[in-house]
Amino acid sequence: MIRVAQWGTGAMGQGLLNFVLDRPEALEPAGAIVTNPAKSGMTVGELVGRECALVMTHDPSSVLRSKPDVVVICTQSNLHEITDQVVPAVEAGCNVICIAEKLAYPWASDPDWAARVDRLALENRVSVLGTGVNPGFVLDALIVMWTSVCLEVERIEAARVNDLSPFGPTVMKSQGVGTTPEEFARGVADGSIVGHIGFPESIHLIAKALGWEIDRIEETREPIISQVERSTPHVHVAPGNVAGCRQVGRGYAGGELKIELVHPQQIHPESEGQETGDYITIVGKPTIRMQNSPELPGGLGTIASTGNYIPLIVKAPPGLLTVIDLPLPRPLLPGRPRR
Repeated sequence: MIRVAQWGTGAMGQGLLNFVLDRPEALEPAGAIVTNPAKSGMTVGELVGRECALVMTHDPSSVLRSKPDVVVICTQSNLHEITDQVVPAVEAGCNVICIAEKLAYPWASDPDWAARVDRLALENRVSVLGTGVNPGFVLDALIVMWTSVCLEVERIEAARVNDLSPFGPTVMKSQGVGTTPEEFARGVADGSIVGHIGFPESIHLIAKALGWEIDRIEETREPIISQVERSTPHVHVAPGNVAGCRQVGRGYAGGELKIELVHPQQIHPESEGQETGDYITIVGKPTIRMQNSPELPGGLGTIASTGNYIPLIVKAPPGLLTVIDLPLPRPLLPGRPRR
């Protein structure tokens, strides 16, 4: 039985709590740490609407003292935002899985942070892993898997076209949805509109797997201007305003473009005839073209991917790891014991 503590109880955290509760043959809830003090004292059952008497707490030390086998962190995106969660969990002797995009390949943004956490994990003989749908699967791990049937790889082109409509106001703001084109340009310039977080991480993951030395990464963010009126419960877009962000990441090795990742995200893309989907082209011998339409749902995919790494992380070698360092994951299905 693997004892799992959940840190962060928003939409993704609640999904992971349900993942654990659905698999009592293999997983046991060992704590729930909330970042919102107002939730402290509630039970998990009250939060997710099912039977579970485990009381949630705002005090991480009270959970970490019991030394769960795995702490799953679903809080923020950036390394400096998760440091105070990852470090105490590691120092308590717990393996860590976290959905922070920057943790998918932390050497890309902060090598010193990565070296520190790797050293701590080795000292405490535990593993730390960043995962999710993107980065973590669609635009990196899945690409690496497809390259395994190639004799030669010249370059990689991939795209994830998705619908932002199900997301809340925080995502809308970060993507610039509802702004004017001028406001979008100012937001990109001042960093308030960030678009997708994770292209450098995905590019470096792919390059590491293929033995390419990336010497330059370029990212662009462009507004997707709506020609029609669009609305969600959280945002309204008038014709001529921004419905989403088209982001491109390009990785160069030896001055040659080797990896190009495209990620257009907008609300209600179908309103202008845009289908969603995930697309991978590996130019090589043979050339591979993969298409999945509609898009792999980001929320469900992240919950499943994160949960399904739990049995692998407890058997992994110690240190700061990436998804390409672990065996091929497989589903831990409800009703089936861990193998």
